[in-house]
Amino acid sequence: MVKLDDKMLRQLQLIQLEMLIEVDRICKKCGIKYNIIAGTLLGAIRHGGYIPWDDDADVALLRPEYEKFRKAVKTELDTTRFYFQDHRSTRGYRWGYGKLRYKNTLFLREHQEHMPYQQGIFIDIFPLDHVSDNYLLRCLQNFECFCVRKVLWSKVGQVAERNISLQMCYKLLALIPEKVIWKYYHRMVKRTNQKETKWVRILMFPTPNRSYGYVKRWYQYSQKVMFEGILFDGIKEYDAYLSFKFGNYMELPSPEKRKVHPVSKLIIQDIQYE
Repeated sequence: MVKLDDKMLRQLQLIQLEMLIEVDRICKKCGIKYNIIAGTLLGAIRHGGYIPWDDDADVALLRPEYEKFRKAVKTELDTTRFYFQDHRSTRGYRWGYGKLRYKNTLFLREHQEHMPYQQGIFIDIFPLDHVSDNYLLRCLQNFECFCVRKVLWSKVGQVAERNISLQMCYKLLALIPEKVIWKYYHRMVKRTNQKETKWVRILMFPTPNRSYGYVKRWYQYSQKVMFEGILFDGIKEYDAYLSFKFGNYMELPSPEKRKVHPVSKLIIQDIQYE
């Protein structure tokens, strides 16, 4: 296990910052609407940059903009430094969203060392799909998302889970062919986007509370926000969004609640940490 000290964490953050700048560059050039979200937006508002202990960065796009971005990276991405992954371009990839990664680095999250694809330092690129305006239907959609997500997670879960019964469940789920679950996922994406609604969500990522979605309007209107001395597009109604997601977001969490992802191996600029 790698314990990220302040120097290592800052190196990681600055590499991720390069990727955020690249996303912004491509989106500006191609007329694609995006927002920094979650802890990245919180960091911009509360700290003017990274949350001091944060080790990732998040970008979200409504589904049509996400598909434009996927297409744009094929021709516009600086491939001397970066590569883009999602399940349609990377064999064995098990996440329902994309990752932009930095070449010639390694960032292995705990229990993911065996995954069969390159795992450089990354930022997450999330697509947002419509979900029902009816709360009960949204609850059912959430359960469906949960089930699909657990099947996708099973390749990691069968290693990470310590409960023997749950471990066996993940091992059984991992037997489901990838093409079967991705075919189901694509049908689900198509179905959820047949109707314009006021609510959206990242289908393959948990929601922060029992609303099981986010207000679509938040992602439609952006403003420039300062993050590490650079202007990025962020949610205009950031107070409503951050309050919804984090509660009293300007209050620092206690040290034991400051989330850090377990890392088993990290290579930055030919320096290896284990």
